[in-house]
Amino acid sequence: MIKIIKPGLLTTIQDLGRYGFQKFGVIVSGVMDSLSHRIANLLVGNEENAPTLEITMVGPVIEFERDTLISICGGDLSPSIDGKFVPLWRPVLVKKGSQLRFGQCKTGCRSYLAVAGGFDVPRVMGSTSTYLRAGIGGFKGRPLKTGDELKLSPPNNRSVQMIHDFSTKIGDQKFVATKWSVSAGFIPISNKIPSIRVIKGRQYQLFSKESQKSFFREPFEITTQSDRMGYRLKGSVLSLTSAEEMISEAVNFGTIQVPPDGNPIVLLADRQTTGGYPKIGQVATVDLPYIAQLKPGDKIKFVEVSHEEAQRLYLEREREIQQLKRALSIKWKGEM
Repeated sequence: MIKIIKPGLLTTIQDLGRYGFQKFGVIVSGVMDSLSHRIANLLVGNEENAPTLEITMVGPVIEFERDTLISICGGDLSPSIDGKFVPLWRPVLVKKGSQLRFGQCKTGCRSYLAVAGGFDVPRVMGSTSTYLRAGIGGFKGRPLKTGDELKLSPPNNRSVQMIHDFSTKIGDQKFVATKWSVSAGFIPISNKIPSIRVIKGRQYQLFSKESQKSFFREPFEITTQSDRMGYRLKGSVLSLTSAEEMISEAVNFGTIQVPPDGNPIVLLADRQTTGGYPKIGQVATVDLPYIAQLKPGDKIKFVEVSHEEAQRLYLEREREIQQLKRALSIKWKGEM
């Protein structure tokens, strides 16, 4: 069991999403940064889709009511226990009674907290993800509040072995972490204006030549009118060569729509199921975690890639994750 002492700005339970119900108007939802979520789960011995806490910008204060194996991946929100920094991107055993606090947002904007066994919350339409606007999934369909107590599912054999190994080293410390962490190549954080790879959208040819050039040449800034549904961007105004009447069609995570005001919107985890604005581009799946770690005021650039290149990049990343899984399996010699 863990107890929420302070909830933070927006802390919700999420998994990889609620698929198969868009035809009924139910959004996919799920984590914003799937890469950080998946790796956080693997580091504590969970399946990749186990629910994690998605922590946004200002983190919570969490008290652990039993010894718990955790990992924190994603943005650096300065996690600490007893004033000591808790390292990211590695397994950490936290002793019963310890309080995990988050502080200054140093890099990125979202952290993912995984616990061995995962959070014991009911599945709604096959997913534990919190769908905020509908009030379903997660913990009572809402962000966490002060006083909430979250039950944890029993850890599997691998996690039990990891906890046993850590327990021999923790002594009087509040927590103990491995000396190693995952490769820096997995970390979806950039200290410069990130170049987000994009495939041309279905209506790309409807935009003026100048708008097409500006889209891939000029940086855009994420505005404060942004949330888990989408990032509204400010920059070069994009325009069509002529007014077009469009029939609404399906949209995806990373679809870039352009409403009549000419300022593009990047659709995200809580996107609507269909959209009627022209689509100038589609963010390559491999770069969605980079988008997810951006916040209002950050700038981005779009770089064109082919559909084939986007597929190659995705498959390469998946191979890297499989290599990590094999390495962890060898390290801990247990079943997932």
